[in-house]
Amino acid sequence: MGLMEPVEELKGVGPKTAVVLKKYGIRTVRDFLYNLPRDYENYEAPTSIAEMRPGKVVIKGQITDLKTRQTRRRNLTITEGIIRDRTGSVKVVWFNQRYRERQFSPGVEYFFTGNYELKNGRYSLISPSAAEVTYIDAKSGLSPVYVAHGRLKSNDFRRLMVKSRDIFISIPDMLPTVKQGTRAKALFYAHFPNSLKSIQGSHDYLAYEELFELILASQLNRRENDKLQAESIVFNAPKIRELVASLPFKLTGAQRRAAWDIFQDMEKSTPMNRLLQGDVGSGKTMVAGMSAYEAFLGGVQVALLAPTAILASQHYEGLKQILEPLGVKIALLTGATKKKAELKKQIISGEVDLVIGTHALLTDDTEFAKLGLVIIDEQHRFGVEQRQKLMLKSPAGLAPHLLAMTATPIPRSLQLTVFGDLDISILDEMPMGRKPVSTSIIAEVETKEKLYPLIEQVLASQPDAKKHGAKAHGQQVYWVCKAIDEVPGDALNVDGGKSEITSVKKRCKRLQEVFPKAKVEFLHGKMKPAEKDDVMERFSAGEIDILVSTTVIEVGVDVPNATLMVIENAESYGLAQLHQLRGRVGRGASAAYCYLLTSGDMRPTRRLSEVARSNDGFHLAEVDLKLRGPGEIYGALQHGALDLRIATLSDTKLIARARKDVEVFLQKTENMVKYKELMNGITKYQQITTLN
Repeated sequence: MGLMEPVEELKGVGPKTAVVLKKYGIRTVRDFLYNLPRDYENYEAPTSIAEMRPGKVVIKGQITDLKTRQTRRRNLTITEGIIRDRTGSVKVVWFNQRYRERQFSPGVEYFFTGNYELKNGRYSLISPSAAEVTYIDAKSGLSPVYVAHGRLKSNDFRRLMVKSRDIFISIPDMLPTVKQGTRAKALFYAHFPNSLKSIQGSHDYLAYEELFELILASQLNRRENDKLQAESIVFNAPKIRELVASLPFKLTGAQRRAAWDIFQDMEKSTPMNRLLQGDVGSGKTMVAGMSAYEAFLGGVQVALLAPTAILASQHYEGLKQILEPLGVKIALLTGATKKKAELKKQIISGEVDLVIGTHALLTDDTEFAKLGLVIIDEQHRFGVEQRQKLMLKSPAGLAPHLLAMTATPIPRSLQLTVFGDLDISILDEMPMGRKPVSTSIIAEVETKEKLYPLIEQVLASQPDAKKHGAKAHGQQVYWVCKAIDEVPGDALNVDGGKSEITSVKKRCKRLQEVFPKAKVEFLHGKMKPAEKDDVMERFSAGEIDILVSTTVIEVGVDVPNATLMVIENAESYGLAQLHQLRGRVGRGASAAYCYLLTSGDMRPTRRLSEVARSNDGFHLAEVDLKLRGPGEIYGALQHGALDLRIATLSDTKLIARARKDVEVFLQKTENMVKYKELMNGITKYQQITTLN
């Protein structure tokens, strides 16, 4: 049976089961075999019922007298039965697992694993897992545990695997860098382990296979990009020196190096595909401005795509001051732009050199005379289709150079895998005068005693920014909340503990009562774009003293007069997100402070302690990768889902090995034809990694 055959070809998979499997992405035999166990139970040494003691136990026996009843209180279903072995019997109880009544066959022995504890005045086995003894390896006692999919529970997958056991003999190898039969052996022992060593061996190969596919996909994307043609823009050294000399500040060494990388890329006749990553406040916009000026000197137009109107306006105001004196015609195109039709005529006629905008740049009627450079700020905020739409606005036959920017630092292992098709420049220096944000952890119960007096001091301090409205009477404060409206009951935080969540609206009302002389307003993602822009514009102008907001202010907002940030329920946020939020303060000349407000009386987590200890975004990104895996970092960077089943992107040795083997693989063109399944399998990874 071929691995790409439909899943209904498997023994035991009827039409109804096939529908459930396909609903959860298991469409082919290959999908079924790669539906790997999430864990393994060890039934090697079960305890007899007579010898059971309170705590976690493993017993072996038959089950009878199964009944399910409904309780009025809390609307629970309780399934009860009796487990017997040759030494005695014990009551077993499951809550809200009605299917257990249908799971067991009379006269059949099962292993049960669960907690033996006192319940309602009687010792019982509470909510144990169960596995039919027939399906357990007699020597090792190991049994795979699968994630339930709808009505298909772990035992159902185990039975289907047993029925499909003969398929493993004919599984072909997929990678050229391993011994013959390695893949079949790895998949077999993943589902039918005979020792802990066999599980580890299976894990090692399948992790390597995943990384090989991911890295190969990114490298093939790089090759595809290299086949495209772009406008070659010759480096204009005298004019760039003139620009640098006109700046009111000195460039950092990192900015100079990144700009040089970009200028060299743009001289090539293949399109630049570069990611500029730099911590918050490291000067990415200035590097983007230098790149835009170089493109202008080369006779092509530039489009800068920003995720919000506020951020687009900030870029427009900043770059206008620097580039317009040098002859660059700059325009702002957002949903609020007046006389759009007239502006779009100027763009298509070539009168406008640099267009800065939001999604309005993506509409079909926004056309360019000669688009040669696309700059995407916070590129993860845009889907693949949106990015492609802008890239396709270049002249026929030519692809524009692409510069993507992100303020979320990317760990080295992600650079080598997910972003392997990109060249990367890093801004790892801060501009002169940029001060680190002093970060402290405060328990919520200390708010009144410790935090409110600090806010009073900040509100009474002299404003930093040069232009402020008449209502501003001091520096400004961000207060970040988790929810927009009240959250019913307790909410779990990222560490599994409970957090009392205070909403934006409720916190805004409380702070207005505490600071009656201050102007307090709220901001959240469900407000209309025009409303959000209005609030942020007034906050930027100094007309609002305390802005209570959700994480909508995470990216791009630049208010030099904001010097204090409070992040409520800090334990509910990821490490990278905490660092991003903190980056909204400390953008002026005054000292800046961030307070991580924790609920409850638990000790601060390692994640919060790391944020308080370090302002280095690259260090924090590496810590986040180790603590939480790639999801937090990758999910914030790219549209799509990085669904690694086994591999971890913190395994640098395995990544290095896979990367080296991919380089060898790509040296032989015939491999593309020889290993057909490998080439078919990497399609999803190519969609994840590519920017074009």
